[in-house]
Amino acid sequence: MVNLTSMSILVVDDSGDMCLSTKYLLEAEGYSDVRTALSVREAFSILDPGSTVTAIRKVDAILMDVSMPEVGGIEACRRIKASDSLRDIPIIMVTGRTEEEVLKEAFSAGAMDYVTKPAQPVELLVRLRSALSLKRELDCRRKRELELSELTRQLEEKNLILEHLSTIDAVTGIATRRCFDSALYSEWHRTSREGAPLSLIMIDSDNFKAFNDAYGHPEGDKCLRLIAQALRSAAKRPGDVVARYGGEEFGIILPNTNLEGANALAQKLLSRIEELRIPHNGSATGYVTISCGVATTVPNSMHSVEVLVSTADRALYLAKHNGKNQACGISVEDANPQPVH
Repeated sequence: MVNLTSMSILVVDDSGDMCLSTKYLLEAEGYSDVRTALSVREAFSILDPGSTVTAIRKVDAILMDVSMPEVGGIEACRRIKASDSLRDIPIIMVTGRTEEEVLKEAFSAGAMDYVTKPAQPVELLVRLRSALSLKRELDCRRKRELELSELTRQLEEKNLILEHLSTIDAVTGIATRRCFDSALYSEWHRTSREGAPLSLIMIDSDNFKAFNDAYGHPEGDKCLRLIAQALRSAAKRPGDVVARYGGEEFGIILPNTNLEGANALAQKLLSRIEELRIPHNGSATGYVTISCGVATTVPNSMHSVEVLVSTADRALYLAKHNGKNQACGISVEDANPQPVH
């Protein structure tokens, strides 16, 4: 807890004798940081309103004379309260005038309290102590608010990182299954409104278990990364979504793409993976290959996302069943498999 006598006090009075007598009184009571100013101009040079943090720490309470030449105490009080960096400093007006209008104007300007001249030492000390206690509470609250704000900022930053991590697969660097599902539902609803086609390609790495068994999981992960990069380089339109669907399986969402266009991309994917020439002794070609299942529909109330996915899965099964390293395309509407050449 802050010792009140260690807090800083500024005495503003155009009478040098009054400044000194007040300073001596406060120092005799143990206050170690008492400053004086003979004018409002000098007071503001001490307060330094241009430096927020410094200003708050520099002065904790002000004893302000009401009647001063050039700029009076009430106007000075008004200016202090208008400053974001100074407004929390409590101000006690010191005045020989006790007319109701004068006091009303002082409180309206932001003064916390007042004492009459000549100030009685006990009264002045009690009122000052009350002002310093208030300032200490304000500082503590400000500190807690800043700490809370910083914690909130850190939490938001970590949440953004976690959100990013939840959408990016750690092994391949492409979208996750969660991101894939979200994007697929979103594109389903959008293309349904527009009456546009939506295609989906499900991709499986052929004989991948045999690859892992032969070369080890680190090489398996490297293989998946290379495949993912090749898929993403082929499906590069802004709306295309390339994701790791699970294990060695990938999915590509192709908005505004008919079956012909999706089949053409699937054929390109087959070629891209073959061009990688990743050795695989368990493959008929001696290299890593993939199989693709293509499904296309114009989303409407007669079908669902699940039907599109199951149709693509069926097409993928047929591509695998027919010898792998190939693609098969099916339109949801006619459900007739079409081999891709």
